[in-house]
Amino acid sequence: MTRVFFLVWVFFVSCSEQMDPLLQKANEEWIQGRNHSAIEMFNEVLKNFSSGAEAEEALFRLGEIHHFSLNNSTQALIYFQEVMQMNRAGEYSYPAQKYIAEIAEFGLKDYDQAIIEYQNLINNYKSENENGNHQYRIASIYYKKQNYEQALVELNILLENYPRSSWAEETKFKIIEILYALGRCPEAREHYRHFNLEYSDSRFKEDMDFVVASCLEEEGHLQDAYNRFKALEGRYIYPAILKMKLVGIEKRMKKQH
Repeated sequence: MTRVFFLVWVFFVSCSEQMDPLLQKANEEWIQGRNHSAIEMFNEVLKNFSSGAEAEEALFRLGEIHHFSLNNSTQALIYFQEVMQMNRAGEYSYPAQKYIAEIAEFGLKDYDQAIIEYQNLINNYKSENENGNHQYRIASIYYKKQNYEQALVELNILLENYPRSSWAEETKFKIIEILYALGRCPEAREHYRHFNLEYSDSRFKEDMDFVVASCLEEEGHLQDAYNRFKALEGRYIYPAILKMKLVGIEKRMKKQH
């Protein structure tokens, strides 16, 4: 009986040691929206713990507060980087690295650094679905930079390495868009045919039909292009652009006669 009591006592002592009351209170303050009080408490935790799980969580929460509640991404970035420096294999390592990448892309708009940070996520954390997301972000950044050739490379890497990614369908649509932007219409139409066979009820169908019609227009197949644009009436999300296309083709066809 004494042995059982001793084991139970050790269990409760170890649990209480694992849960720092100040850290718990700081989290409660943040949840209640009392950000500045929470910041003070998390900083007190850091005074009590220079390393370890408590320090990692305190730094991570400070990063979240500054990022989401105080709209101070620059300071948040510093806290997330400190989490990474403290323990790259810790519980908060992956979400901290993810925030670092997102802040670089969306907050600081430092696209080159964002690519590096997303690549770090892919290299250091093996999760096929998540890594597919990160690979898509890399491709999207190159697209934003108007580096369409490299965006195409990155999208093909996504399909090759993460074929079951939730981004696969959208990736194949983006490839068609980029091929059109690069003036590679025959390839765009070939991808379009394969896409229609694979995704017969795709949410991108109208957008792809518009791209293929635009290809036909640029290649001088005006009647075919006109028919495709006309078929999109009432379905395409940008009716004003569609109307402009139809009027433009009508004028070109009149000049030919």
